Amino acid sequence: MLTSQLRRTSAAVDAAVGAARDLGLAVTDAKVLHDVFSVVVHLAPEPVVARVPTVLPPSEDLASLARRQRSELDVAQWLADQGIPVIPPSKLEPVQRDGFSITFWQYVEEDKGKEPDYVANSESTADLHAALRGYPGDLSFLSAADPAFVEEGLAQLDGEPDLISPDDLDRARREWQILAPLVRSQEAFEARFPGIELQPIHGDSPPANIFNGVAGDLYSDFELVTLGPVEWDLAALGPEHIAAYNRGAARNGSRPLDEDVLHFVNAVGMLRVVATLTLTPQLPELVDYLKPAVEHWRTLPFAGGLAG
Repeated sequence: MLTSQLRRTSAAVDAAVGAARDLGLAVTDAKVLHDVFSVVVHLAPEPVVARVPTVLPPSEDLASLARRQRSELDVAQWLADQGIPVIPPSKLEPVQRDGFSITFWQYVEEDKGKEPDYVANSESTADLHAALRGYPGDLSFLSAADPAFVEEGLAQLDGEPDLISPDDLDRARREWQILAPLVRSQEAFEARFPGIELQPIHGDSPPANIFNGVAGDLYSDFELVTLGPVEWDLAALGPEHIAAYNRGAARNGSRPLDEDVLHFVNAVGMLRVVATLTLTPQLPELVDYLKPAVEHWRTLPFAGGLAG
């Protein structure tokens, strides 16, 4: 399995370097900066980074991935143009090569001596949301929840007791019957949560995706940018993070987080964790992160308490 991972990483690096050279970059010393769901490569000595998604659900093909990447690039560039601290895209257009879809970003040196402060990052997320409210582009409702992936995952887990017990899988499927309509339909969500406005959101836990650059912190990784409630970006975080976000929201004139919506996004997020178990053959180290989360899920109210 490790050999398969290494082959995948090597193929992604080769594709990124080849695409960059075709675009005129003089790449002589490619360095892998990150390798989990995507391989992130500094195309040294050029000040450019390639991001190559490599661990993907079966529902994601190159066309759908390219559409998602286009939204990511557009949002990141718009934020950069507004003076918001983000890792900006490169001027290079995305490329598809060797079965990969590759985006290019400006290289930013990391402050490796700085530890992430997730509480401070949660407060800062309120400022990101305030900025994103002005984004003029079109985004689909809660695409970050990826309901097709959840449904496919729950189907694939049937008969996989090494990954999830039959009782847990049965619970997940019953929860999804309750939650899926609110994920799939903006109208259903708005009817269930009246007064909760929707806006462009990061989509993938911005408190965990603030990059510590040597010149300051930068928002990053807008791969799952979507239209949704701001609570989605604080899913699965603790009371201290919620309080920090609310301090930031009060400071910039935004609303505090809604407790009922938090229960909803937490419940959906846990079903995404369950579905992600299907990706462990591609990325075995996921098990160490997912199994404790599944154990925690068992202690939570059924469907986030929305069944009543």
